[in-house]
Amino acid sequence: MDKLANDIELMARQLPPITLKEMSGIRLMNRTDQKYLTNVPTLKRLLELTRGSYYAQEIDGQRVSPYATTYWDDLQTLGMFRQHETGRAPRQKVRVRTYLNSDITFLEVKKKDNHGKTSKSRVQVPSLEAVMHEGAGDDFLAEKTGLHLCDLGPAVGNRFNRITLVNYDKTERLTIDFGIQFYNYATENRASMNNIVVIELKRDGRCPSPILPILRQLRIKPAGFSKYCIGASVTDPDLRINRFKKRLVKIRKVAEA
Repeated sequence: MDKLANDIELMARQLPPITLKEMSGIRLMNRTDQKYLTNVPTLKRLLELTRGSYYAQEIDGQRVSPYATTYWDDLQTLGMFRQHETGRAPRQKVRVRTYLNSDITFLEVKKKDNHGKTSKSRVQVPSLEAVMHEGAGDDFLAEKTGLHLCDLGPAVGNRFNRITLVNYDKTERLTIDFGIQFYNYATENRASMNNIVVIELKRDGRCPSPILPILRQLRIKPAGFSKYCIGASVTDPDLRINRFKKRLVKIRKVAEA
């Protein structure tokens, strides 16, 4: 664990733990999702302010969980990237995600419909390599998308660390991602966003939220952040990124604040 992850681990340990089993009982029936963007110093202040209101998810004695994800696309057209870049809906993404602490891997399909609702389905696979070289999960992919793995290829990979917070009333869940790193399979370029933090708030819209006043106090504002699209944009200098130019400027300002 690097120094930043260790620092966040220690701060998350100031919150009482909640287990995966306890998390599975949380049902947000009228859920709303919103992403926020901030930096590491502000994250540390946020974690201090959540004491007394939030649990921190603990898995195998750890509060920080490392993830590795690879996004797949049509490598000739980058059609899934283009769907997002042009704001098209409905749209979908295909990814392989590994939970590095447990070495468990899933092939996942995320879809967003015309109403902005996001759904995710997944199937466990042996590894990223098994998807790349053995076609693991192809039947699942065909069922969910009508595509086959031979139609796609690995486009952008990332690694990041995540902590997950749950409020005491169990009406909202925050995933907090930091230490984000990207790798582009086509250009072989790498990029890091070590000072950027992506917060995703999933909450029952009918219930009071203890995090919203904290976000306002710290001037953390809503902001979209697609790890695939941002990762592609910062690792491929020839990519058309019109829709993401302003977002990249904002990300830079947040990182430097």
